[in-house]
Amino acid sequence: MNEHAILSLLGLAQKAGKISSGELSVEKSVKSGKAKLMIIASDSSDATKKKYRDMSQYYQVPLYEVFTKQQLGSCIGKEYRAALTIVEQGFSNAIIKALLQ
Repeated sequence: MNEHAILSLLGLAQKAGKISSGELSVEKSVKSGKAKLMIIASDSSDATKKKYRDMSQYYQVPLYEVFTKQQLGSCIGKEYRAALTIVEQGFSNAIIKALLQ
């Protein structure tokens, strides 16, 4: 996994307006079918992880559990983020490719 590349891609996606973050925005993007990829923080609570795992399975959105809440938040210019979704296929593909390296 190329952490630096992933964090950079997340920052670029945020600048391009292709990330939804925060509980309500993440839910809305998943349920509307816009979410192409979901990332949850590894230090999220078990209840939070279960909620997002169930949602990603039901709506068939790929889910990865990486980074801490602080890392996820800081790479997109926010405080802390437990989850975020990427709503553009190109960024999603590039991030998944970096995750699998």
